[in-house]
Amino acid sequence: MKQRVLRVHPHDNVIVALSDLASGEEVVYEGLSYRLKETIPAKHKFTTVDLAPGDRVLMYGVLVGKAQQAIPAGSLITTRNIKHASTDFHVGEEKAGWTAPDISAWANRKFDGFHRADGQVGTANYWLVVPMVFCENRNLEVIQEALLNNLGYGRNETYQVQAKQLMSLYERGAGIDEILNAQVTYTENAPGQNRMFSNVDGIKFLSHTGGCGGTRQDSETLCGLLAGYITHPNVAGATVMSLGCQNAQVSILKEEIAKRTANFDKPLYVIDQQTIGKEADVLSLAIKQTFAGLIQANGHQRKPAPLSKLCIGLECGGSDGFSGISANPAIGYTSDLLVALGGSVILAEFPELCGVEQNLTNRCVDRKDAKRFVDLMQTYSSRATAAGSGFDMNPSPGNIKDGLITDAIKSAGAAKKGGTSPVVAVLDYPEKVTKTGLNLLCTPGNDVESTTAEVGSGANVVLFTTGLGTPTGNPIAPVVKIASNSTLFRKMNDIMDLDTGTVIEGEETIQQAGERILNYVIEVASGKIQVKAVQHRQDDFIPWKRGVSL
Repeated sequence: MKQRVLRVHPHDNVIVALSDLASGEEVVYEGLSYRLKETIPAKHKFTTVDLAPGDRVLMYGVLVGKAQQAIPAGSLITTRNIKHASTDFHVGEEKAGWTAPDISAWANRKFDGFHRADGQVGTANYWLVVPMVFCENRNLEVIQEALLNNLGYGRNETYQVQAKQLMSLYERGAGIDEILNAQVTYTENAPGQNRMFSNVDGIKFLSHTGGCGGTRQDSETLCGLLAGYITHPNVAGATVMSLGCQNAQVSILKEEIAKRTANFDKPLYVIDQQTIGKEADVLSLAIKQTFAGLIQANGHQRKPAPLSKLCIGLECGGSDGFSGISANPAIGYTSDLLVALGGSVILAEFPELCGVEQNLTNRCVDRKDAKRFVDLMQTYSSRATAAGSGFDMNPSPGNIKDGLITDAIKSAGAAKKGGTSPVVAVLDYPEKVTKTGLNLLCTPGNDVESTTAEVGSGANVVLFTTGLGTPTGNPIAPVVKIASNSTLFRKMNDIMDLDTGTVIEGEETIQQAGERILNYVIEVASGKIQVKAVQHRQDDFIPWKRGVSL
């Protein structure tokens, strides 16, 4: 019989409902009986003991809130009866031990990737068109219109066909009711159909709203992020569009490129509009140079590479009450497997590490990294508070509705993505990953900003968990969407790639799910599976401005 409830950690004084539980129902778990005072929806939690105002609420073995009123055992915890709370943290001498998982099944496995001169290996092969400032976005649109469809990289015509059919109905005199009830024909084009350059996965245009008008720090940070994309192993080269007078100067971009790749040798075409002059001349040159770059990029082919060349970003968005007990710990086990194989992983979203700082601090190999992590977390928190917000305001309405009542509950579950391996480096946005193992990267909790940052720091695949459903993707790195529950996977399987609801259903262990995910990653990295976000060309790219973003 399917398990209906779960205590995540032996020290917890709340239990998670894995399915809807009725008011008055008696729940027996681990030999103890609990009489429910009210209905407990699936994904939510009920108390196992009577709590008085101020008593600690524990989940995942850590403090996640405090009671705001008397809460009898068997009661639902809500935003009304508990409030966010988390423990203090510091740089200590304690170091958490780690037992690496068995990797014998993967010891000789490889993936087929694109080998770059600097030793990195890409899981894809893209050409970039990069604006230094938002003033160039219109020029990007013109270049995009000129090249994508003609070269075989355009979007499929499904919705264009629908629009044409509706136009035809209207021209024949159809009314609104007939239009709304019309049965339209859908056509799907095969991804990459009729490509001129078979070894190039696409031309990606990194439109953004920065580069000038904000702080100099934001512009310089943007240059670092763009340099991270240009030097990324999934990128063969780039066309850079500059107006000329903006804060984000090409010279700064080149300095950032040199920081990341000292002997940078990818083709890089830089076009300065104010130097060239007429728009027609600018666009003509940009199209010619981009086409020349595509010819060079097409010379790259996939070749076998060890799994140690994988760098996986760990991300979540639209989380629910199951995320921290299915999808997140599953990719945490995947993370541990990859670390044991000599690969790299990135755990980010610092507002969603609130309450588990001490554990991560203790896992830092180097005391300097532990101190840097503490400093970054404290600085970020104080900036949020100064802006009239705070980490306690991180959970979204969707998170709360589906059981993530406090930021500490959300964070304790989100941190499971990082597995249990030691922290080898703590990075500030937009620094590059240079060490194998688990890296902590300071980013917002916003999933698009954080995914953008992880890829800029070197992630060549992103594992993205969700309990509510989100289409987030990235222009150059495959984003694998992993559902925390099977209901979501069935409902939105057009944007979901994998289902870990099998863990909730008792069909699979965390370890088995993590192993399945690693096998899937190898296929994705080899170009044998195209994830849904790539199929839909979900090219989300939002640079982080270093103001407060939760």
